[in-house]
Amino acid sequence: MSDLKDTIKSISRELFRETVATRRHLHQNPELSFQEFNTANFVKARLDEIGIPYQSMANTGVVGLITGEMPSDRVIALRADMDALPITEAEGREYGSQNVGVMHACGHDVHTSSLLGVAKILFRLKSKFGGTVKLIFQPGEERLPGGASIMIKEGVLKDPEPQAIIGQHVMPLIEAGKVGFRAGKYMASCDELFMTVHGKGGHGAQPHENIDPIAITAQIITALQQVVSRSADPRIPTVLSWGKIVGNGATNIIPDEVYLEGTFRTFDEKWRGEAHEKIKKMALGIADSMGASCSIEVRKGYPFLINEPELTAQSRSFAQEFLGHENVVELDLWPAAEDFAYYSQETNACFYRLGTGNVAKGITSAVHTPTFDVDESALELSIGLMSYIALRQLGA
Repeated sequence: MSDLKDTIKSISRELFRETVATRRHLHQNPELSFQEFNTANFVKARLDEIGIPYQSMANTGVVGLITGEMPSDRVIALRADMDALPITEAEGREYGSQNVGVMHACGHDVHTSSLLGVAKILFRLKSKFGGTVKLIFQPGEERLPGGASIMIKEGVLKDPEPQAIIGQHVMPLIEAGKVGFRAGKYMASCDELFMTVHGKGGHGAQPHENIDPIAITAQIITALQQVVSRSADPRIPTVLSWGKIVGNGATNIIPDEVYLEGTFRTFDEKWRGEAHEKIKKMALGIADSMGASCSIEVRKGYPFLINEPELTAQSRSFAQEFLGHENVVELDLWPAAEDFAYYSQETNACFYRLGTGNVAKGITSAVHTPTFDVDESALELSIGLMSYIALRQLGA
């Protein structure tokens, strides 16, 4: 495999500057979820230049196919998401966003530019492998219902049907030059909670004549933590957090209602459904017992993400071949959510982390922040490693 590795590394070095330029173009021209029209056209133009056939899907999604010249019916899918976030980027970067209020703050510009680089490498090497590589440029990862779910409904995992799907995601907590893998459950399901506690407002000096929704809300918030600490199996990580509470009273005014927004996350689909019912029942019951009423909506989001153990072990081994054992690390459970999880519920999947941090250069900001950036040296690794994993999975 050393010849294949050396060949891919050589091509990756050759394509590095071009990949950086592509990433910077995308970073300067971010588009929000399901509005990636210019990004999709850019991807199509690049695929046309290479000579890769493609089709549109999910409105702004693009799916390309590379068929190897050796005999094989094996199919592997590679996925990159394309959307940006409604964040105003910190000033001072020569390649900063030109779309005010929109920023690639989660690295999807890296993912898309990397997959375009991978496409060039694999197309150049198609005489060296058999089978088919399906390139999935996916819209709308950052917004429900998730572009992955739409693409699956429209048949992205059929005709031809991949035996496996692989994705990568930037990780500023890992230094550039390294990658991370975790077999089994990796990322949490994510549901959004919207609740309104209806009471009876009035003067703060006359609480006996009111039904105080703030006091009742406090009871509900405290009691609902029992769902996590006493109802959840301790072996199943579970998080229930409230991030928005609006009462709109005053120092001497008890409001009529309190509005809340929160999130529920876990790693088990059966428990997820049970917890939804417990949350609703407990909130409604407490409000009723205190003379108030409560309306609550659980907006179901992405499922948990599971990395198929055998595929992940193989991919980790290939990464060790390509990078060296010392540059492949073990990941912890990650309670954030990712719509790649939909693919992982349908077929064998491996979702690994691309190290993009650099403490020495001050590149340490977390994703979803105005100061997020990546050490672009990681782009040479990203296009090379994904190409190598894909070809090794195809038996090249």
